[in-house]
Amino acid sequence: MRVMPMPADLNGNGDVFGGWLMAQVDLAGAVLPARVARGRIATVAVNQFVFKQPVYVGDLVSFYARVERVGTTSITIHVEVWVERDPADPKLVKVTEASLTYVAIDARGKPRPVPLD
Repeated sequence: MRVMPMPADLNGNGDVFGGWLMAQVDLAGAVLPARVARGRIATVAVNQFVFKQPVYVGDLVSFYARVERVGTTSITIHVEVWVERDPADPKLVKVTEASLTYVAIDARGKPRPVPLD
C-alpha cells in the first residue's frame, strides 16, 4: 500500500501524527490476514509498534506486510513502513515497523478457525 500524507495529518510539531500512521499500518496489515482467513478478520492486538523516524508531508509512504504466524484462529502480521523523500535527491528511509495480530471471525463476530489449506 502507498499513500502520501497531507497537511491535515500533522501533529503540533509539524510531523505526521503517529495515530495516522498507526491507522494506515492497520489497514495495510489487514489485507494478508483477510486473504489467509478467507473472510472477516478483526485486529485483536498491536504486539509491537516502533517509530524509528518521523514522516513528513510530501513523503511517499509504502507499507510492506508479511505473515509471521498462523494460529488456530489468529494471524500475526509484521509490517515495515518506508518513505521515499526528497525527490531532488531521492532517499529511502525505514520509519516504522509493527507486529499486529488479527483474528478470523464469523458473521456474528465470534472467532472461527483459519482454513488449513
